Amino acid sequence: MKDLMDRLISEMVGAGVFFQDAVSEFEKKYIRKILEASKGNQSQAAKALGIHRNTLGRKMEEYHLVSKNGAPRSRRPVRRRK
Repeated sequence: MKDLMDRLISEMVGAGVFFQDAVSEFEKKYIRKILEASKGNQSQAAKALGIHRNTLGRKMEEYHLVSKNGAPRSRRPVRRRK
């Protein structure tokens, strides 16, 4: 695994990929795989990722990931106090 990562990093550095772009792409693909493995269950996915479910939801929005039924993830409306 380490050799594979070293080669990938070398290729990315050689291609001039910016650090933040590399991190974002890795994170997006990693989250997508975990969501697939959990069959779209965000609570299970968040636990497997070691992050809070709300953080996973924000990252799903940021990366335009979809729920298990293919529909875009929707936010619940914010309830305001009267």
